[in-house]
Amino acid sequence: MKIKQSELEAVAVRPDQYPPEDLTEIAFAGRSNVGKSSLLNLLTGRRKLARTSGSPGKTRTINFYRINDAFRIVDLPGYGYAKVSRSVSESWGKMMEQYLESRENLVAVIQLVDIRHEPSAQDRQMHDYLRHYGLDGIVVATKADKISRNHLQKHIAMIRRSLDLDPADPVIPVSALKKTGQEDLLDVMEQLLEE
Repeated sequence: MKIKQSELEAVAVRPDQYPPEDLTEIAFAGRSNVGKSSLLNLLTGRRKLARTSGSPGKTRTINFYRINDAFRIVDLPGYGYAKVSRSVSESWGKMMEQYLESRENLVAVIQLVDIRHEPSAQDRQMHDYLRHYGLDGIVVATKADKISRNHLQKHIAMIRRSLDLDPADPVIPVSALKKTGQEDLLDVMEQLLEE
């Protein structure tokens, strides 16, 4: 799949702000600072489609991107950032829960984890939560340029073990910096859209 067209369609904090359920949606979830915005920019070939920031926890809304007039990529707020107040953190949780529970046209959530570290308790909690809703199964290991090729499989195995993934669940190493792995991810996304 090639992404030829991408545009921000809606920014939402409540269901009444979501776009209509007329297109299939694939959402992306991950801890703050895992490189979600950089990955979305890599996938779409647009450097500034999703705003990247040096300070984590910037995405505080659900952002809907219309892709090729055929489907949407949905950028969920980053979780697990310590410098955010508890009330803000709880409101994000409710916002995400509302979206994940009610969105009929959502086919999968791609979970991002940092390949350098064992998935955190919050990563595991998110994965269990996605599994509960039948939205799990695809994990992207970001920042793959930060570890050597020799250690890649060891780190992927660690992620698999920590998240208790099924053997069929893909773990896709991606580097936004080196621009690697996005074709594999786009192939998986294409399969999701065809199912």
